[in-house]
Amino acid sequence: MTLSTSAKTADARRAYLKQLLALAEQGELRSQLPLPDLRRAATAMVHEQSFPSTRDEQWRFTDLSSLLPLTLTLPTQEITTPLPDALPDGVRVSWLSELLTSSDIEALTARLGQVPGSNEVFTALNTAGFTDAVVVWVTKNQRIADPIQLTYSFPVQTEPALTQPRCLVVVESGASLTLVEQFAGDGTGLSNAVTEIWVEDNAEMRHVRLQQHGDQPYHVGKTAVSQARDSRYHCTAIDLGARLSRHHLEVYQRGTQTETHLHGLSMVQGDQLADTHSLIALSHPHGHAEQVQKNIVSDRGHAVFNGKIYVPQAAQMTDAAQLNRNLLLSDKGRVDTKPELDIVADNVKCAHGATVSQLQPEQLFYLQSRGISQTQAQQLLVRGFAMEVVETIPETALRDRIAHLITQWTP
Repeated sequence: MTLSTSAKTADARRAYLKQLLALAEQGELRSQLPLPDLRRAATAMVHEQSFPSTRDEQWRFTDLSSLLPLTLTLPTQEITTPLPDALPDGVRVSWLSELLTSSDIEALTARLGQVPGSNEVFTALNTAGFTDAVVVWVTKNQRIADPIQLTYSFPVQTEPALTQPRCLVVVESGASLTLVEQFAGDGTGLSNAVTEIWVEDNAEMRHVRLQQHGDQPYHVGKTAVSQARDSRYHCTAIDLGARLSRHHLEVYQRGTQTETHLHGLSMVQGDQLADTHSLIALSHPHGHAEQVQKNIVSDRGHAVFNGKIYVPQAAQMTDAAQLNRNLLLSDKGRVDTKPELDIVADNVKCAHGATVSQLQPEQLFYLQSRGISQTQAQQLLVRGFAMEVVETIPETALRDRIAHLITQWTP
């Protein structure tokens, strides 16, 4: 690339980010939320940054240049997110704008943008321009048995759209919640989603995140989690759709004896790209962290995993494990994996690893020798590889539906 070409590309990225910020500011004008200080700070953060390129370490495996030719608009209708209407005592699910007259509004808005990592460019863009936010709030010692389900549907319209779903979850001390977030829709454009989660002392949250857009949208998602002492957070993230998807999952353990369990599965084919970036940051003794990320790649698909577990000096007696396993089904597919342990503490038990493998001919032969076709044998082996992650989904109907999708997935 010549210097002039490089300069033109950089100019194009700056111009594109400026366009996105202008759309975000239009979204703010549509909003009823009184968040001037938060919006101002987020806008300043975007101004300080550039649109990501493969020259940035955090984006070196994921090229967003195919997004640049898309001229985005705000959706003509807001993103569809039906809220449950029958809820048990102790849990509130509503739009933040509906709580403007409530005495709780100040406590809730004070949490927006406060989990570390909010300065990342797409997260800041969302903060600058989201029109409303879904609030899921479980009060102290309430154990919610049935899952709360939220579905964000990408609008179908003539012009590519920028949609910015936002969700704020608060699980108070001693409470428990299962939340299912589904991202769907066949529209075109960019879905830029942010979910902030606060799990208080001795609380527990089970979180399922399913991304199942059509094959055209771009999806960038941030899940930011703050865990207090003795809390437990379990996340299962499944990525099946979108032309290009990236999920940035950050978990901050802010107390002793905190447990974090992350399970992820990405399945890509055609020209799809799925990127999982994660951070588990410990800060106190006796923390536990476990992460398993699986990727299945067919055709010219591309899977990326970059996961980091940070264990500072204060986080003694930490037990942490991280594993990335990849199943490569095509000679044209690509996997980039970068598991990381950053350990300063000396009294810890930590391990990490990554594998890239193909379907074993011996396994295929064994199944075919028992009357199973080659296609069915491949499907059975792919399903077996994926089910370790799928089985961590606590909601039976959703677990069965995803298992069925995996069975129908053709390598």
